[in-house]
Amino acid sequence: MNTPTKTKLGILPLTLLVVGSIVGSGIFSLPQNMAEASGAGSILIAWVITLIGMLMLTRIFQYLSIRFYKINDGLYGYVREGFGDYIGFNAAWGYWISAWMSCASYLVILFSALGSFDCLSFFGNGTTLPAVMGGLLFLWIVHTFILKGIYRAFLLNCLVTLAKIVPIGLFIICVILAFKIDTFDTNFWGTPQLGSVIDQVKHTMLYTVWVYLGIESATVYASRAKTILSISRATFFGFAITSLLLVCVSVLSLGIVPQQELAEMKNPSMAWVIERVVGSWGATFINIGLIVSVSGGLLSWLLLAAEMLFLTGHGSRHTVPSYFGKINKNGTPVNALWLTTVLISVLIILAHFYQSGYNTLIQLSTSMVLIPYLLSALFVFKLAVKQRKTYLIFIGSIGSIYGFWLIYAGGIVYLLLSMILYSVGLLFYLYARKQRSLPAFSFLHDKIYAITIVILGMTAILYFYV
Repeated sequence: MNTPTKTKLGILPLTLLVVGSIVGSGIFSLPQNMAEASGAGSILIAWVITLIGMLMLTRIFQYLSIRFYKINDGLYGYVREGFGDYIGFNAAWGYWISAWMSCASYLVILFSALGSFDCLSFFGNGTTLPAVMGGLLFLWIVHTFILKGIYRAFLLNCLVTLAKIVPIGLFIICVILAFKIDTFDTNFWGTPQLGSVIDQVKHTMLYTVWVYLGIESATVYASRAKTILSISRATFFGFAITSLLLVCVSVLSLGIVPQQELAEMKNPSMAWVIERVVGSWGATFINIGLIVSVSGGLLSWLLLAAEMLFLTGHGSRHTVPSYFGKINKNGTPVNALWLTTVLISVLIILAHFYQSGYNTLIQLSTSMVLIPYLLSALFVFKLAVKQRKTYLIFIGSIGSIYGFWLIYAGGIVYLLLSMILYSVGLLFYLYARKQRSLPAFSFLHDKIYAITIVILGMTAILYFYV
């Protein structure tokens, strides 16, 4: 795909894409989410581990974007280069599913936020019938807007991202001014009911991963970037900006509201924390900020989801049916977008009937993206061992260890559930191989990988649904 130079993306829009993808709904519920499982001490430990791990992943994506500058398929292209078509496909498949599940979770939290206003209380927790109807309407409006032009959607995303940072910045300033060290020290290492420090850190880290999803988003748009350096720098700048915002929001809140009380707060907990400082107008302002932020997050992740499916479907080496590798006259991956939007619609309807709330969606979404992250880190480690470069061995090994830790922290339940969705992906991959007149698998390890996924997927079905 050749993109006209004048529409290529520079550092600023790519950085705002990273920030907009990461800063969605998670940050507004982060104070309560983290306090629910941990005391302040454990939260600080979790953040240290997360920042080190995510910095390594950031460096990994920076390195891959420069080292493999001819690969325009981002995370998917890097893993495919390192481990072959099938494992590369699975990295893209997991990322794509995670992305559109994130969109569904954004719609749930968006209408839950609207339901916090008395005049819109019929939206409830975001899964009521009015909320589903409103969510479907809003989703398809965004879908139509993206169809009109991918770069117009990028411009809107930039504006929304800048707008969403304003209420978060105000929150941080207010809680810094009102911060009380005595409140922060209360239950510093948590209560006995929360378990050991290790257990607290483990439970907390799944949320820290969720709020960082999107750190790699600049690489997904490698083919639309002005230069390779734009991708690398945008990835780092996005990591630095969002790290500052996330840590400040979660840690400083414990200096306003004691841990046990914060753990029991209704989400979005940022609203109720700032209400303690400035009154009810602060809660209203944060709720409005959440609505703006989630709307922008939906736009960012719908763009990313469609782009990832498009990348696997375009070109002579496509690993899903080539039907999804088409773009319209506006540069939008039209068929990939249609399938993505339809699946999001189905998921939010199911959320209504099964009352699947925000937390369930984000945990499954997070589990789906952990394997692509791990595969990217393992590829760098593989290169490091081959080239015997100390720096690469360091970031590759730390990134890989962090990836394995995240899968462990995520728990076996969501890992098994993700295998069901990975098993479905095998059908898409096999059809694409048939289109290309190729055997089902190129390597023995591909067959072993596929058999393992199917067995785990069947085990999950038998365990959870039979």
